[in-house]
Amino acid sequence: MIPLWFRLCYLIFVAVLVPAYALEYGPVHFLWFSNVALIGGLLAAWLESPRLASMMAVAVALLEMPWVFDFLLSLALGGSTPLGIVAYMYNPDIALHLRLLSLYHLLLPFVLLWMVWRLGYDREAWKIWASAGCTILLLSVWLPSPERNINWVWGPWGQAQDWTSPYVWFGIVLTVCLSAWWLTHRVLLAVMPGLGRKA
Repeated sequence: MIPLWFRLCYLIFVAVLVPAYALEYGPVHFLWFSNVALIGGLLAAWLESPRLASMMAVAVALLEMPWVFDFLLSLALGGSTPLGIVAYMYNPDIALHLRLLSLYHLLLPFVLLWMVWRLGYDREAWKIWASAGCTILLLSVWLPSPERNINWVWGPWGQAQDWTSPYVWFGIVLTVCLSAWWLTHRVLLAVMPGLGRKA
């Protein structure tokens, strides 16, 4: 179902990205949902697992779209980032190879959706991911320093916020994520009827 050439290209890319990110940012950087989905998508491709592919699509297909939108607009605007999400892509203090590797955000949601289309959507995946995703959010609070602000658990756009309690903010993040995951699940059920296979 997933062509060998695709799986090999995916494997090579991740084999380059993981050590580069680990050396620069440390292991906690892989708590970002996008990195979880990238690696989970690789496993889904090689195992040809509908459940794993569906979980990763639910995780980021919608949440990655602001990154995609902001980056494409920044290209049209000559480097100005309307949402500020991809401002780091134009930061010369960040090594060029790291910024180039980060371009995977552009393709990731579409790759995962294509994999789900090929393998089938597992209707139980969103429940499993919701539990896993909430756990990752808690780990994003406990493990990294607040300055890392992984998954924006301390504030929006990578910056800590001070206008409300950290507990209230975490509740907002949790609500937004759960809503995005549920909405993605409903859309996939509507767009891909009859593909509710279970791995």
